[in-house]
Amino acid sequence: MTNSTNIVTNEESTPIGFPMPYFDFNPESTGRTTAPNSISGGSPTPSDDSLDGDIAPSQLQQKDTSVEQSNAPSQLQQDDSSLPSYKRFFNKAGKIYHQNSFLILVTCAILLAYAYPPLGAIYVAPQITATWIAVIFIFILAGMGIRTEELNKALQRVFFNSFVQVFNFMVVSGVVYGFTRFMLHVKALPESLADGMTITSTLSVSVNMGIVLTKLVGGDEAAAIFDAAFGNFLGVFLSPALILMYLGLNAEVNLGQVTLKLFLRVVLPLFVGQLLRNYFPPAKAFAQKYNHYFRQGQEFSLVFIVYTIFCKTFMKGSDAAVVDILIMIGCVLLVLLFLMGLAWLSMLVLFPKDPKLQVMGLFGCTHKTVAVGIPLITSIYADSPMLGLYVLPLLIWYPTQLVLGTAIAPTLARYVVRKEKELKQKEEQPVEQPVEGNDADTVDVERPDNSKSSSESAPAASEQV
Repeated sequence: MTNSTNIVTNEESTPIGFPMPYFDFNPESTGRTTAPNSISGGSPTPSDDSLDGDIAPSQLQQKDTSVEQSNAPSQLQQDDSSLPSYKRFFNKAGKIYHQNSFLILVTCAILLAYAYPPLGAIYVAPQITATWIAVIFIFILAGMGIRTEELNKALQRVFFNSFVQVFNFMVVSGVVYGFTRFMLHVKALPESLADGMTITSTLSVSVNMGIVLTKLVGGDEAAAIFDAAFGNFLGVFLSPALILMYLGLNAEVNLGQVTLKLFLRVVLPLFVGQLLRNYFPPAKAFAQKYNHYFRQGQEFSLVFIVYTIFCKTFMKGSDAAVVDILIMIGCVLLVLLFLMGLAWLSMLVLFPKDPKLQVMGLFGCTHKTVAVGIPLITSIYADSPMLGLYVLPLLIWYPTQLVLGTAIAPTLARYVVRKEKELKQKEEQPVEQPVEGNDADTVDVERPDNSKSSSESAPAASEQV
């Protein structure tokens, strides 16, 4: 007889950053940790989630299959080993590109911008193609992806949802701002990179990554969906306000022009996307049908924006050296680790009896969006020569949070399973307590009988004497 077990496959690998392993820690299953299928098996079926704004880990599909089917990857690997060496090389290269396409394209774009800056700074008309067309295209797709129908769930967990948003916007930005001001004081970072870290800290949570990681570790997926939708909708208005609060106005930022550009490039396309989503079903169905091409178009649009940004930066020059960038990378890692630790401690203290909310809050409190962040920063600082250095910390923060999230995912998944079992046992424990109490009562009742029998035996003993 064939035993059935949950085989979790990651058929479409992570399109940005690093491959996303998916482990099945379902306590009701066989108890084995199932590694991801290393052989890509095609794209997943487009769903409502796949229209979300971030270029992030794709949806993970879970299938019930047999143990014999789980041996399929090894058979495919044997067939792959029989191929000529050059075909195996191209297959491996294709997998690496598929798993890291966004980072590879961004790296190539930065190198191309460094090789010949005038191409992206002048000849492709970036003031129209990058800052208007590409940004509007991205935010229309973001508007079609943000599930505002989830916002009616806010009243179910007001305290938790409020805490996650306050931590993500206020606590993270406050900590990063204080840290970067200290680094500026000791002259360890140039002002452009320090301001870039502060700008990154004011952005909203990533749209897809937090949902996927929450599902990965068995967290509260509904809470992740709500906080992603609400956070990105709120971030369109709150992030620019926080940026201006921390960094203030300068000669390159005119408040009236920035407000108008944000409305035309960000807010209006976002509402157009929402109208198409909610009131024009054919548009939503069309986007779902050709989801793969829309996601590629969104990815290429982001890469094109990054390319034109760095073309302008290299053409005008910057105040940051390679050593400064390396220090900034270390600072991002250090700050992100500290914030994740602080978020985890806060979750343990405030929500001790809900491990699923704890792991979701860990990701929701610290993640930042790249799909909304890059065009948003571009809209605010389109005329700034430091725009490339303002965006660079976000390009470091995003893959770093992905690496850390996948690294701790197995541990968090085991934690959720263990805590759920402990809480379930504690809930069942009071049912058994009355039984123990009855045993104690029976003992107490028997004691008077024993004393009575001993008192009755005393006169008998005296009579014998």
